[in-house]
Amino acid sequence: MKTLKTIFYCLVLALAQTARAEQTNTWQLAGAAQVDGSGIFLDQIVVNPTSSVVLPHLRLAESPNSGQTVSLSRNQIIELVQKQTTSELLTTNWSGAAQVRVSRRTHQFVDSDLIDLLTATLQKEFVKTRGDLELHLTRPWTPVQVPDGPLTLKVSELPAGGVCPNFVLTCELWDGRHSVGSWQIAVQASVWHDIPLARSTLTRGQLVKDADISMERRDVLLQRDIFQHYPTTDDTLEISENVPAGTPVFNRCVRVRPLIQRGHIVEALFQEGSLSISLKVETLEDGALGQTVRVRNPITKRELYGKVQNEQTVLINL
Repeated sequence: MKTLKTIFYCLVLALAQTARAEQTNTWQLAGAAQVDGSGIFLDQIVVNPTSSVVLPHLRLAESPNSGQTVSLSRNQIIELVQKQTTSELLTTNWSGAAQVRVSRRTHQFVDSDLIDLLTATLQKEFVKTRGDLELHLTRPWTPVQVPDGPLTLKVSELPAGGVCPNFVLTCELWDGRHSVGSWQIAVQASVWHDIPLARSTLTRGQLVKDADISMERRDVLLQRDIFQHYPTTDDTLEISENVPAGTPVFNRCVRVRPLIQRGHIVEALFQEGSLSISLKVETLEDGALGQTVRVRNPITKRELYGKVQNEQTVLINL
């Protein structure tokens, strides 16, 4: 008999606890809420939830545009919740405001925010693989209020020369499909990249792969026409002019090693159909494979043009 009384007492206690839980299973709607650009979520418009059910992060609607508000009635909110959730939430007691006024949360857009977005945009669209872009504003930036959420910066005007050490551009800030503002910005730019420098004096005719060259990080906007294909194992490239120690190696300092040298005597091959004639000529300039060079008949002193075939032969068409 005592055991039955104990079981009955426990059952009554459990039912009482359940009843109390159901009575307190209430969600209170806020009168106003602020959201970012990702949307309006249930847990952003409910305050002090006292439910045994974990408050879900349900997206109910689009965020309002910057400077605008959206009002959701309690019935609208219940309908939006019922479309996305289980029956557990359908029995929830709703309290608080009869209508929730939702606006966009904002923050100050400071100079560091502008630099970050502008650098990322110019790097992706203009600088690309030339190096790592670094920007500094040359005029003070006045912070502006912008909506929370993902922002996109678009460059609408850039100098004809593109990104250079000092330039002015026009850019526009977007919140989704809505423009936040447009500004003309003056910036100082650097593009950092490893470039080849001569550690000791490089001499004309020296193979590039054997040259005493090291790589150093420099601003390539100030060092134009840099030979950026180093290091190389190509044994056809040579230094075309003397390069002092500590000097960058420019494209003009490197060339394909010529097969024939100026002032050498080579064989000129004349061909016309099945007719073939050869004679010795003097080369008047260096020439690489397939390159057309000037040669001279040492007897008649007549100058001709021939295509380099190999180290000893140029082909002359009649």
